[in-house]
Amino acid sequence: MPIPNDPFWQLPYASQRMPVLADNVVSTSQPLASAAGLQMYARGGNAVDAALATAIALTVVEPCMNGIGGDMFAIVWHGGRLHGLNASGRAPAAWETGRFAHLDGMDPIGWGSVTVPGVVSGWRAIWEKFGSLPFEDLFEPAIRYARDGYLVSPTVHRQWQKQVPRLSGQPGFSESFAPGGRAPLPGERFRSPGQASTLESIARSKGESFYRGELAAAIAAHARNTGGYITEADMANHAADWVEPIGMRYRDLELFEIGPNGQGIGALMALGMLENFDLASCGRDSGRALHLQIEAMRLAFADLYEHVGDPAHMKVSSAQLLDPAYLAERAKLIDPDRAGAPRPGDPHSGGTVYLTAADRHGTMVSFIQSNFKGFGSGVVVPGTGIAMQNRGWGFSTKPGHPNVVAPGKRPFHTIIPGFLMKRGRPLMSFGVMGGSMQAQGHLQVTSRLADFGQNPQAASDAPRWRIKDDNVGVAVEWNCPPEAVEHLRACGHKVDVAPRFDLEFGSAQMAMRLEQGGYLAASDHRKDGYPIGY
Repeated sequence: MPIPNDPFWQLPYASQRMPVLADNVVSTSQPLASAAGLQMYARGGNAVDAALATAIALTVVEPCMNGIGGDMFAIVWHGGRLHGLNASGRAPAAWETGRFAHLDGMDPIGWGSVTVPGVVSGWRAIWEKFGSLPFEDLFEPAIRYARDGYLVSPTVHRQWQKQVPRLSGQPGFSESFAPGGRAPLPGERFRSPGQASTLESIARSKGESFYRGELAAAIAAHARNTGGYITEADMANHAADWVEPIGMRYRDLELFEIGPNGQGIGALMALGMLENFDLASCGRDSGRALHLQIEAMRLAFADLYEHVGDPAHMKVSSAQLLDPAYLAERAKLIDPDRAGAPRPGDPHSGGTVYLTAADRHGTMVSFIQSNFKGFGSGVVVPGTGIAMQNRGWGFSTKPGHPNVVAPGKRPFHTIIPGFLMKRGRPLMSFGVMGGSMQAQGHLQVTSRLADFGQNPQAASDAPRWRIKDDNVGVAVEWNCPPEAVEHLRACGHKVDVAPRFDLEFGSAQMAMRLEQGGYLAASDHRKDGYPIGY
């Protein structure tokens, strides 16, 4: 059994956030949502029930980061094996490739960015397979928050208000989420009676009304009336898919992700390259360790952007991208002393919410859902609280690209749940929400556990780096050691030190299984959440 002076139990960073140790845990970015999961445990529910109640509540209490009109993915450890769920939506049938060929990229907001929402199908699929409480019970906390209202936190206010000017012109947005032309203030009570009614309809019908009933009709009618593309047929044709997670061994751990169309394979590729280096000898938080991680991640991103999309349309397979020989060759491109110019390789042919829950029976849930960029497209179906995602922005308009937009196709996705195994046994369900930060966050957390023996809370508290969307520039958090920053700059990296409270470095939630029984749950100090135990 670990002892208090064991390095594993040390918390060396300044957040002072304490982990929670308990037999049943739930951890997410918003405490009201965590409380919803706790209520399911109190009713005798399992980790899946707790995760779902938490996820549903998050659409109400943190709507600036996810919603009923978004997508979701999950990895579940149950019955001695991992189960993967891809509940991401597809392009409308009207999105013929030629319609977008004249564009340099997809629209970031508006109906031109809206794909079919998959999150409701994911809620039902995971409940049918693993849930123990009645489906309607899982919605009770969220419906209560929506109808009676809740007090908006300062962090949620900042995220919410930042999006209002950009989205206020989209059909239905201001009426639902910016009455009076602004976000609700910190401490102000926000009510969403339309969303309460929507959740009641989903609960009663087990999601059928959303895809083949009154809510599907409302979505399609709003599209017809305001220049959108989604039809009743698009909604009815959607289905979530159970998939096999893909994995990569790193030191004595193995990281599992949902495969393409998601970016999780990028974290696996980067770890596969780093397996060829001795990071532990570089020293924790050292510039040399950060440089090696950054270079591996940049090479992985180059491959992601070139090769990854809907797996049915990719020209290379996940297995080819994860081939150890290929990754060893990619690793040779990493100069330990200089920043490189990453280019895609040629494999041989042949604003999101994350939560985790784990229970005393051994079930562990890694769960993520998102509208993509905050509220998503900005399009909101009147009277329903359904904010439509902008996942279509993830498509390419380049002819012949594996991720080029096409009818019924899934776009490249950023949201990824993670799961760590150790010597064939489940170790930790975790995620680091936040756009392209997610694969980078998974790499950093895994390395901190595997290379430096840190516990989940310390791994979450540690200063992070982030490769910018141009795959050139690097940002580091305000508390990154100055000597590490100078080392990166000496290697040729263009480094910006972000101000304190910058929200671009993701938010982690983790539940680690302890050898002596129970779990250690951790929550990121960068947002409002905290872990709860029962």
